[in-house]
Parts: sequence; C-alpha cells; structure tokens
Amino acid sequence: MYKIKITLFFWVIFNQLFSQQDSLWKHFNNTEKRLKSLCFYAFKSRNEKQRMDSNKVFFHLFKSVLEIPESFYYPFDSLKNDVSILINKDKTFRIITWNLPKNDGTHLYYGFIQNWYKPSKEDKKEFQFYVLNDVSETLKNSPETYVGSPQKWFGMLYYQLIESKDYWILLGWDGNEKLIQRKFIDVLYFKKDGTPVFGKDVFKVPKKNPKRIMFQYSTDVVMTLRYEERKNAIVFSHLSPESDDPYMKEQYQFYGPDGSFDAFVKEKDKWKLVEDIDIRNPEDNYNPNKKPDPKKQKPLYQPK
Repeated sequence: MYKIKITLFFWVIFNQLFSQQDSLWKHFNNTEKRLKSLCFYAFKSRNEKQRMDSNKVFFHLFKSVLEIPESFYYPFDSLKNDVSILINKDKTFRIITWNLPKNDGTHLYYGFIQNWYKPSKEDKKEFQFYVLNDVSETLKNSPETYVGSPQKWFGMLYYQLIESKDYWILLGWDGNEKLIQRKFIDVLYFKKDGTPVFGKDVFKVPKKNPKRIMFQYSTDVVMTLRYEERKNAIVFSHLSPESDDPYMKEQYQFYGPDGSFDAFVKEKDKWKLVEDIDIRNPEDNYNPNKKPDPKKQKPLYQPK
C-alpha cells in the first residue's frame, strides 16, 4: 500500500509539471503567432507611424514573454526572417536584435539578452534578462573605443556569433543613414555577476587600441564581413574610395570594396590584423606573422 501511495504521488507531480510545461509552451506559441502578425506592419509598412506604433506593441509583447525563464528554450523560428536570434554553443545566453527603418534613412535598434548565470559551481543557475537600449546616436565620435552596457548599448543588428575564450565576437550591420552604412566586429562578455558588457580590448591593430572594429562604406555597395571557422579568421573586404582624389579621403559615401581582402586571425586570446589575404587559396591559413608583400599592400582602411 505504501509503494502504491508513493507511485501515485510521483505520478501526480509529474503530470502537474507536464501540464505546466505544456501550458507555457502553448502560451509561447500563441505569443509567437501574435508577434508574427505584427512583423509586416512593424518592419515593412510604408507608413512610418504605423511602423513605429506596431514596433512598440511588438517590443512590449516580446519583452513580456522573454522575461519568463522557460522561454529561453523556445526557438521563435517564425520570427527569424525579421529578427536576429543568436545563441552560444553552450546555450548559456541568447541575444535578440532587430532594426526599425525610418523615412530619413536612419535606423532604430532594439534587443534583449537572456542569460543563465551561475555565481559559483555550488550554486544553481539563475536566469537574467536585459533590455538593450540603443544610445548610438550620442556616440558618433567614439564608436570604436566605446564600452557599453545593456542600458547604454551601441545599437546594431547582429548576424553572426563567434565563440572565443571568456568573450564572444558579434558581427553586426548598421544602416546608419541614406549615404553611408556600417558594419562592426563587436565584442560581448559577461562580468562575474552576469552583467553583459559590449566592447573589449581584443584586437591587435597598428597604432590603435579599439574595443570594436568599424567599417564605413556607401549604401550602394555590398561589403563582405564573415567568419571562416576552418581558418578561425574574420575575413572582410578592403574598403577604398572611388578614386585617388584627396577630396574622397574619409568621405565614406564614396567608399567600397576594391577587390582585395584582409582578415583578423586568432592569435592566442587576441585577433591580429592580416592584410592582403588570398581568399581563393584553401591552403592559405592567413598566418598573422607573415609579412605582407609591400608591392601588393594597400593602406589599412581607417574609420573615423
């Protein structure tokens, strides 16, 4: 009789937990459907006011569901054409970002971070949730040296997450304005208390000490910025002005890829700049200690 009671007890507990989980999953699914229905009006409507109003509803609805710890494991797959959702390999955090285009050519950026924080080996994991507040409009003169927090985030749309020791590299795009767009190699790490920080001294660039790397170029062209996992390198187009006219210097609306490529290659815990790489050669591992050919070498793209 005792064994029967114990079995019934665990059966009741199991069913209660399963029912709660099932109820949560239905809630996430219903919320996802509502969010998906808002996507067209928030991101594709020709009416700016409609985009802004719809995005406000989208933001608060998404926030309300992401604050629930169990939502970390719900994929929100139907939103991925409009919203970037990146998760690290260990599944300890997830970063979600999106952009809202405005009629004047500028963009607004929004995002969240869900993080499982473990104070010590003995402690249980704690769920943390952060809203990313874009303040990039106030940081026009210092984007490469700025170190930010969720409350003071240099906003952009992240599209690739790269694993590294004690930090993560994020490749991002910023529509910026009508004539000039930007791409970034950003850095994310977490303090001991689990707080996210954006920007870190992990790049080896001559005569510079950037916390992130910025590229500025014309909105009429396409720039390559991607991670090659096999070579553990971040490859990018070398950007140059349309002509050698001195007027063109730092007039980034005239900048674009010149056909050559550079890379940041992992060297211990840093990323070292390597110029004039041959992306067509699968055997070239972009040795960071190899000196570039001075006959082929082009000047390093220098953002403001």
